[in-house]
Amino acid sequence: MKFFSANLDSLRKLYFDQLQQLHSAETQITDALPKMIEAATEPQLKNALQTHLQETRGHVARLEQILNQAQGSVESKKCKGIAALISEGEDVIKDATDESVRDAGIISAAQRVEHYEMAAYGTVRTFAEILGNESQADLLDQTLEEEKHADAVLTGIADTANTKADRAA
Repeated sequence: MKFFSANLDSLRKLYFDQLQQLHSAETQITDALPKMIEAATEPQLKNALQTHLQETRGHVARLEQILNQAQGSVESKKCKGIAALISEGEDVIKDATDESVRDAGIISAAQRVEHYEMAAYGTVRTFAEILGNESQADLLDQTLEEEKHADAVLTGIADTANTKADRAA
């Protein structure tokens, strides 16, 4: 079994492919977060999502910095995984009629996205380290830590939101 396809025949090419997919993912998330903020009713959740929207814009900027430095341009490659997770989140927003249940669903959808991003950023950070790109690894690690923090904040909010959702049932 070949680990790399014909187009991804080196770790460096795989690294850039993954960065391009992350750029697409972060751009998709930047577009989706305002809809989640609007649909959320729990003030802490709204604030957390708003804060993470600002951070996500910074994630896009870091990825653009890395891609520009390394390749001289920024090209995205459609991230299908995030597109599917966002679609699932949109379904929850549309289908949940109770506000507290919707908030719990938004948290669930947002945490799925955060976990995807944590896995992806951990991987590309390691690739950057292996390839000797320490400054890029540092930028990617900064984003990874912000993603972990966002997940932890959502977990804290989930305790309250899920209790309210349980009462709605």
